[in-house]
Amino acid sequence: MFRCAVVSSAIFFSSLGFSQEKVKGKVLEKSNAESELSLSGASVYWMNSQTGTVTDDNGSFEIEYTGEYKRLIVSYMGFESDTLTINEPKTVSIRLKASNELNEVVVEQKRDATEKAFLTPQNVVTINSAELLKAACCNLAESFETNPSIDVNLSDGLTGTKQIQMLGLTSPYLLITQENIPMVRGASQAYGLTFTPGTWIESIQISKGAGSVVNGYESISGQINTELVKPLTDNELFVNGYGNQNGRYELNTHLNKKLTDKWSTGLYIHGNKRSQREDNNGDGFLDAPLADQINIMNRWQFQDPEKGWVSFFNVRFLNDEKQIGQLDYEPELHNNGSDVWGGEIDTRRFDSSVKVGYVFPNLPFQSIGFQASYSNHLQDSYFGKRSYNIGHESIYTNLIFNSIVGDTRNKFKTGLTFAYDGYDEQVSIDDYSRSDRSAGAFFEYGYENLEKLSFTAGLRIDTHNRLGTYITPRFHLRYTPWERASLRGSFGRGKRAANIFTENQQLFSSARRIAITDTGGSVYGLDPEDAWNYGASFLQGFTFLGRSGNISIDFYRTDFKNQVVVDWEDPQEVSFYNLEGDSFSNSFQFEIDYELATNFEIRTAYKYYDVKVDYRRGELQKPLQAQNRFFGNLAYETNLKNNGAQWRFDFTLHTFGKQRLPDTSSNPESYRFEEFASPYSNMNAQITKVFSKSFEVYVGGENLGNTTQQVPVLGANDPFGPYFDTSIVYAPIMGRMFYAGFRYRI
Repeated sequence: MFRCAVVSSAIFFSSLGFSQEKVKGKVLEKSNAESELSLSGASVYWMNSQTGTVTDDNGSFEIEYTGEYKRLIVSYMGFESDTLTINEPKTVSIRLKASNELNEVVVEQKRDATEKAFLTPQNVVTINSAELLKAACCNLAESFETNPSIDVNLSDGLTGTKQIQMLGLTSPYLLITQENIPMVRGASQAYGLTFTPGTWIESIQISKGAGSVVNGYESISGQINTELVKPLTDNELFVNGYGNQNGRYELNTHLNKKLTDKWSTGLYIHGNKRSQREDNNGDGFLDAPLADQINIMNRWQFQDPEKGWVSFFNVRFLNDEKQIGQLDYEPELHNNGSDVWGGEIDTRRFDSSVKVGYVFPNLPFQSIGFQASYSNHLQDSYFGKRSYNIGHESIYTNLIFNSIVGDTRNKFKTGLTFAYDGYDEQVSIDDYSRSDRSAGAFFEYGYENLEKLSFTAGLRIDTHNRLGTYITPRFHLRYTPWERASLRGSFGRGKRAANIFTENQQLFSSARRIAITDTGGSVYGLDPEDAWNYGASFLQGFTFLGRSGNISIDFYRTDFKNQVVVDWEDPQEVSFYNLEGDSFSNSFQFEIDYELATNFEIRTAYKYYDVKVDYRRGELQKPLQAQNRFFGNLAYETNLKNNGAQWRFDFTLHTFGKQRLPDTSSNPESYRFEEFASPYSNMNAQITKVFSKSFEVYVGGENLGNTTQQVPVLGANDPFGPYFDTSIVYAPIMGRMFYAGFRYRI
């Protein structure tokens, strides 16, 4: 939605005179300059009421005072909102701070790197820019290494692609959005997270459990929303360079310009390359693919707060090329041959999106917004002798109206959604092309009483040419039993069409047969996936030895009414079929965040997953899923000097319990894995030296314990034989790796 961030700022009161019936005042821009700029068109209204006004050309306002309401809210687009406590008619002077002043390195001193919401009904964790700087964060897939809410695993032994999981379920069960527009889905499911460079990210919001009905029906285990940097508040010039010892190099450049008082634009250019061939385990296969990517985005921002308009427009083009396989594979020599195994994955993608919002000037609690996006995704790829090509054209629109019922404690959102997905998909010589169309309407009511209780109840109805017509309910509740505590509960339904090939592309890098049990369903002959998610969480803030911290506990369960089961239990085959029994995921997490000393913070978490599926051979724990995990992060920084100089130190530990592996007992002994993989730990660290507000350098290391999987490629000695398989990956493939980089901003 189109809201200003609410951050506390200085308030200055003036006793120039009093009115018996009105509160009068003036809204100014807080500035170090001698002269202050008055803000015309700022919204001024009483919390939990329908009484509001806007400032005139001189920034002045008058608003009725009755004594019924005490909290006066002042907001202005592009500035931090402020809330005043008013106990009598008076004249006040309010100075608002421009929100773009926060977009500097010193933001780490002003807000937590990771914020947990105490007052929202949804269980939301926000990863801010300071948290993203704790690791290299070359792309979105690598932005979760220092946060325990998301698990990051390798998807296979060749592509180096990192797959994320939440609540024990893989990313297809998450709704992954960019500024609340669905982004990583369909054809981009396997590699889409690597298509958003880390420097483009302003913040990430992680919502556990069923998401809001406003954002669609596909969310089952939660939502990850990425907010991109804004041309108005980003640096005029930003340059980031990165390189590591394995031959991966990246360069990011941001160019932003404020064209007028209302228009700003930004050009963002990202390039990465890996040309160094690495084979540290000696199996004859590349430990990481050779890669080239160019990624260019142009972003426009318009805002006219006086008239209530704000909008964004993005266009992006991406070209991504990967080469996988044996060390001496050369595409022009060995393509489709039987002597050297290799493959290429070439992706070209065009994205565009627009967001337009209008806030009614005299009714600041009422707004209307429109979101639309168009994307065209083309992937041409082959894996040995198998080819996989997919084109995905997507159109998405969402119209949203926000207002209140009675007063601002009772809010609602309602709107309409339309989506189109056209798939041109070929697996070798088999054609699986299709088109999906859906239209839906939603209504969400929210009650907010910040002292004790708040909840949101949403319902949407959609009609889909393949999934039929169905209702999606969602409910979230937050209760404050005592001070600094937040108790939450939620439930909701999610439904989706599984794109079985693009979501499981690791199957192509194996000798496994593909078996689909066609039951007459509407997608690949299979039925749509349908699941309910239930959850409860508790968050308690505390002060110990004069320092603050918090404890959080959450438990979520996902029950599938139908699921497309991906069965890897036969080492010569991967089977897809509708669920014939039960499938569920139980997720438990206990986390403690605490400030051990000044500028020295610790974050620890324990996670337990019980994820089971009724396969045709019986109920089994999900493979390649550690039931027990431990996470720890230590972060220390020196005091910030006046010129912005500072040191930052970060250390992260991930410990994985044993993992059940897919059954390979029917293979010859030399091509078998054990039933379980042994526990292991992974350690990362980074040191950053900030020389000034403009320049900093960082060095770091990943997998410092040099833990690796001994056999990531099964049958590497005979890649065209019947036992070749790269899909069983449970530990890092690359050994200890060091990197360095710099950041420069104006």
